[in-house]
Amino acid sequence: MNPFQPPENRPPETPPPGAVRVAMPVSTPYVTYSLIAVTVLAYLLQMVSQWLTGTDILAGLGVKYGPAIRQFQIWRLITPLFLHGSILHIGFNMYALYVFGRGMEARFGKMRFLALYFMTGFAGNVFSFVLTPAASLGASTAIFGLLGAEGVFLFQNREVLRGRASRAINNLIFMAVINLMFGFSVSGVDNWGHVGGLLGGLLFSWFGGPLWKIEGIFPSVHIEDERKDNGLLSGSLAVLFFFIPLAAMGFLWPVN
Repeated sequence: MNPFQPPENRPPETPPPGAVRVAMPVSTPYVTYSLIAVTVLAYLLQMVSQWLTGTDILAGLGVKYGPAIRQFQIWRLITPLFLHGSILHIGFNMYALYVFGRGMEARFGKMRFLALYFMTGFAGNVFSFVLTPAASLGASTAIFGLLGAEGVFLFQNREVLRGRASRAINNLIFMAVINLMFGFSVSGVDNWGHVGGLLGGLLFSWFGGPLWKIEGIFPSVHIEDERKDNGLLSGSLAVLFFFIPLAAMGFLWPVN
């Protein structure tokens, strides 16, 4: 570049390869905090119900239970997300939601993240409904959905994220495999729900997750999400188109 050339006529400077750094989206995770608060409140109500009546009324009305679902208590494919069986159970799930939810809410946006949470929870409960007769409850179907969605997000945006993507994907795969192996090795864990939630997260994020591109001229560059306007709808429809017919199988060919 000619140092004596007027600034307005100089060509834009370009950074060396790999030197571009753009700020990641940040926001206060109100949706994540709200989901945690509602879930904790529901668990407190479960304990109060047991103390007053000797029966967990909320769980009786809301767990995933095949015969009740086939009596068209369809809400049981969603309500298990807010019900838990012990302090350890809810503590583990809410910690995982806190860890993963805050960053994912910033990247996906509040409404798309909320849709992701409910769609993957629904997917996990449908998978469990079709494949196992056992009653189940807990937010882990959606937690596994977040793992799957995050993995797809990292893969689809690996060029923008560069080296960070491959390391993070490896960590997610390791976490998912360890937890699934643990679930299949002990009794009382709805691992089919975990697998369904994972598949739901993969589907939602593949069709509706953030797809980033870098806009602007160095050094004024920023991230644009090509799916910002239609990601919520596309991701939700992808999950529903796959799992609603699967749910119909649970009505036609029950496992119990």
